[in-house]
Amino acid sequence: MLSKGSKLNEKKRLNSLPLFDTPKNVRLKFIKVGNLQYISHLDLQRTFNRVITRACIPVWYTKGFNPHAKLVFSTPLSVGAQSNCEYLDIRIDREISFAEIMERLNCELTEELCIIDAYEPVEDFSKIAWSSYNIEICTDNANSNIVEQIKKLLTSSPLYLIKKTKSGEKQIDIIPLINSVAVSFDDATSIIKISCILSASSTEYLNPEMLITALKNNLGLLCGDPTKESYTIIRTGLLKEDMTEFS
Repeated sequence: MLSKGSKLNEKKRLNSLPLFDTPKNVRLKFIKVGNLQYISHLDLQRTFNRVITRACIPVWYTKGFNPHAKLVFSTPLSVGAQSNCEYLDIRIDREISFAEIMERLNCELTEELCIIDAYEPVEDFSKIAWSSYNIEICTDNANSNIVEQIKKLLTSSPLYLIKKTKSGEKQIDIIPLINSVAVSFDDATSIIKISCILSASSTEYLNPEMLITALKNNLGLLCGDPTKESYTIIRTGLLKEDMTEFS
């Protein structure tokens, strides 16, 4: 860790780098796993604001009475879900390499929240239409027979659930928001594995937790001893409308 004096000198060096004529966009791809799955999106925003400041990244600040760095995140991740593919766009106003941005940020981050790529974006976040997830469920009395029941439940319309929106709660059929679902059972570990692709557009976002709710309400899964039952949700990819990978 740099001393206070060293950090001040480093900040002076970065502030002396050549200025861009116009600010440049940089896309950061990062992971959010382990215990970091439990921090909210708002906490994530606060974390990156502080980390960017500590790392002395030459970000562009808005003008006016309350200057601040402009951070734009991709599709928010629900609390309790992990991800290998989160994205954040920042704007820089000085010449600094993508490699140095990654290195400086990761010095301030952890293995559970770290940058895995940095580059100039070519696609807008509005292009994101789908998210892929891997869900693993450890529950009492799980067996291979449950696989077909889960498949039938998650592919048979209608499947009504209550969705919270900005305007309140409403009942929706979640099946049209599920692009695909594959279910398997691991005999060795007695774990149910679900791979699915869910709607992730700004107007029709399906929280993967709603699938868990459907399994609880309709099949009685994860309704036993909470100290013996558990599940994990990992976002594995973001896709465009044509099902190609977003970058």
